[in-house]
Amino acid sequence: MNERQKPDYLLLIGALLLVLFGFLMVLSATTMESISSGDPAYYLKKQSLYVIAGLLAMYAGYRIDYFSYRKYSGAFIGAAFVMLLMVFVPVLGRSAGGASRWIDLGFFSFQPSEVVKLALILYLADALSRKGDSIRYFWKGLFPLLLVVGVFCAMILAQPDLGTVIVIFANSVFMMYIAGARISHILYLLPPALAGVALLSFMSPYRWRRITAFMDPWKDPHGTGFHIIQSLIAIGSGGIFGFGAGNSRQKFLYLPEQYTDFIFSIICEELGFIGAAALIVLFIFLISRAIRICRLAPDAYSRLIAAGLSGYIALQALINIGVATGSLPTTGIPLPLISYGGTSLVVTLFSVGVMLNISSFKSRSADEKKH
Repeated sequence: MNERQKPDYLLLIGALLLVLFGFLMVLSATTMESISSGDPAYYLKKQSLYVIAGLLAMYAGYRIDYFSYRKYSGAFIGAAFVMLLMVFVPVLGRSAGGASRWIDLGFFSFQPSEVVKLALILYLADALSRKGDSIRYFWKGLFPLLLVVGVFCAMILAQPDLGTVIVIFANSVFMMYIAGARISHILYLLPPALAGVALLSFMSPYRWRRITAFMDPWKDPHGTGFHIIQSLIAIGSGGIFGFGAGNSRQKFLYLPEQYTDFIFSIICEELGFIGAAALIVLFIFLISRAIRICRLAPDAYSRLIAAGLSGYIALQALINIGVATGSLPTTGIPLPLISYGGTSLVVTLFSVGVMLNISSFKSRSADEKKH
């Protein structure tokens, strides 16, 4: 029989603190946009709806028995595939900044690649837990799953969105490692993966500009290096204590994407090193609780789900902060639970709910583990 216990409330508290932190910072970072829109409460209303939807998704994730996802992993991955195709349908797909990454249904729009991240985690957790020791054999165990991941990466790359492809591929390989794949097989994947990223960057003018801007942003301070320079100005000017909440200067038409990709820069400017450090500590706390859930998971399937979800959150946070601080080239990855936007917030909070559900189970019966 299953033995239920209380969920990991510390994980819940960490997630809620991050959501509150993000909500307040989004309101501060969108001051100029709110004024320009003619409705001072525009972003307050939208982000409030996203938070409410995210909290409902988290509750749903907690209430649904994680084991029930196994029956529908194929349906989830099929639906994710269809969503990626819909992006390229003229009536449904919406483009912005030269990228086709959104599905617009009129009353709301969403980014299907965020849903793909979750669907792939659930699919891989099921497939990897069923493979057992065969995952140690490359052609029999690892290669078929790499093909599935490769198909989705190719479709997302066509949008184009190389940053998301890197997150999905890295997190998928991480799950394979947790499932028991040989480290030698994983190391074999690194050279072609790095070569592929380099080739794609070299062949794409806008990606290559991002690489050159990362290497020397001051070479073109008003063009390709503008984002990085303005981000570093925001981070550096904040000092130890910052200018105070709401007092950012860079958000007034200096730093682009200041409430999405570069919200960490605004946090540093307004709250200083102390505020940025507090945020990073919160993320470390959240990930540590997720790792604990993974370690104490009642079966291989739930352990892989928890590993995938925690890896996906950690990778995105690491990349976003790396971009904002000039440690990584610009990728367009949001800061989980912090950046403005609905799809990422809802999917991430649902993921937290799933981990809460896993943490509430002590053991599984032998019959359930076989299916």
